[in-house]
Parts: sequence; structure tokens; C-alpha cells
Amino acid sequence: QVQLVESGGGLVQAGGSLRLSCAASGRFFSSMGWFRQAPGKEREFVAAIRWSGGSTYYADSVKGRFTISRANAKNTVYLQMNSLKPEDTAVYYCAASTTGSYAYRSPGTYDYWGQGTQVTVSS
Repeated sequence: QVQLVESGGGLVQAGGSLRLSCAASGRFFSSMGWFRQAPGKEREFVAAIRWSGGSTYYADSVKGRFTISRANAKNTVYLQMNSLKPEDTAVYYCAASTTGSYAYRSPGTYDYWGQGTQVTVSS
């Protein structure tokens, strides 16, 4: 069975850092990404990475602060989050795609989703 498990969320002060992990199992994927959803708002794209080649993509709001990376041998992706702001507070979801699509910002590109991990940044 396909399973995506996020970890690493928590409570941090503004300016702090967290690293999220997503462990994937069950099959291989073309790309994986991170989305987030704050209360009362729509789910938004954060970052994505292709397994073949390792090309990365970021939302404008996190460029220069967040870094997505992968560990192929462990089928794991990471999201290093630095200089966190209160507006980064959200549930962060790991997503995986088998379609090969380059429309990384669209949730419809992804076939599988994790349960999410809460990130709270205090002011």
C-alpha cells in the first residue's frame, strides 16, 4: 500500500527553523511536493522536486527561506524551513505524483497525500 508519513512539525518562534520529513513507501513517484493550508484558506503550493534530475520549484512566498531536497535511497523528501514567519503557520502536507506532469503548483497533479503535520510560528 502507498503511504506518505510527514514528521518534524512543531511550535517555533519567528525567525526559527524546522525541517519536515516525508517518508514514502509502496511505489515509485515522478515528483513529490509540499503544500500547506491555514485555517479558513485554500491549500497552497510550497515546493516540489523531481526524483529524476532533482529539479526544484518554489512558491514566491518561500523562495530564499525554504529548501526542498531528497534522499533517494530512503524514498524520503525534506523541507528545510528557515527564517520562519507567523504567516507560515499552517498544516503542511506531503504529496506524491505518478503522472510526470510539470504543473507542480496544482494539487490535481498529485495522486497521494500524507495526513499533514502542524507548523505553528509565534510572533
